[in-house]
Amino acid sequence: MDLLLIQSQEHDTLPLAELKAVLENENINSEIEVITNGLIHLKNLKKEEYVNNYQILARRLAYTHEILEIITIRDLEDYNNSLKENIETSNEEYIENMIEDFNTIDWNNYIEDNFAVRLKRFNKVSVDTVRLERKLGGIIKLATNTIVNLDAPTSFIKLIISKNKLFLTIRRFKLNKKHFQEMKPHKRPFFYPGSMNPKLARGMVNLSKVKEGDLVLDPFCGTGGILIEAGLIGAKLIGSDINWKMKNGTCINLEHYGLTDYKLYHLDVREMKLIDKVDAVVTDPPYGISSSTCGENNENIFYQFLDSIAKNIKKNGIITIASPDSLNLDKILNELNYELIERHEIKMHKSLTRIISVISKRD
Repeated sequence: MDLLLIQSQEHDTLPLAELKAVLENENINSEIEVITNGLIHLKNLKKEEYVNNYQILARRLAYTHEILEIITIRDLEDYNNSLKENIETSNEEYIENMIEDFNTIDWNNYIEDNFAVRLKRFNKVSVDTVRLERKLGGIIKLATNTIVNLDAPTSFIKLIISKNKLFLTIRRFKLNKKHFQEMKPHKRPFFYPGSMNPKLARGMVNLSKVKEGDLVLDPFCGTGGILIEAGLIGAKLIGSDINWKMKNGTCINLEHYGLTDYKLYHLDVREMKLIDKVDAVVTDPPYGISSSTCGENNENIFYQFLDSIAKNIKKNGIITIASPDSLNLDKILNELNYELIERHEIKMHKSLTRIISVISKRD
């Protein structure tokens, strides 16, 4: 069974990297085909694990907007060539002819009480969206004797058209698109300027390949944004901050979201000596932008943090860390014998580009 993912196009590399990390971490075996930027085809998912895998992806992914089950695929290039011959026919007519073929599908296997049809274009494909939606909607309505419900359909059919392929899909599980809006820092009981947005926090947690039940540490926990996202996917949490107000504020925020499996400490990361080593570290250290560095320069903060944290993380544990583009992090990694696994650049605003680095301690 196959899935089609519509991903965010706000970053060039992060959405696909996040997907690959979650697939590996959750042991979801699938071949990945990148159709175009923002459109991913997951092939050959095991039928017996399909529903569970679909739900895992819908629950975890931050930079994926929709996950759709593929009903059928048409190759536009092959179809066009087979019809074209010497007849001058528009691309839109080709697609309309293709949709006409969908009347052979047993739509009663897909449609429940009511339905809606929507079309999304990639690669600037030029088609009459409304015309094609109505065409397919008419076929489904005739085949099932059900009604159209555009506001809250029980069955949601989506046509995805790229340069060379047409995907006919159905949405089985809906992603909560409002989650990251509702979880924004200023909506939490305890707020402090400069807090990381929840979508990026979730993405960093996923890059760390955190599993349900894993122990995750944020030694610069601030208002708790990273810990919240790790907790919501089932991780056990440890947080610390040199500022006691931040540590207490994180406690307030975690409790607000019903997260109770955590330990928080008011301490300097350089003094950290955990009894139980953690599976992953996900953190956004202070670097002087809307945050206090307690008089330390950026290079010292990152060097001392990475030197100390190696004693508190399991062998092969992953660290995902945010840093400013002005910092030469590679120099620190080499000096402390860390391996860089992957890196992503995220433009935050005119004066700040965040670098997200995924690293691990070498043997």
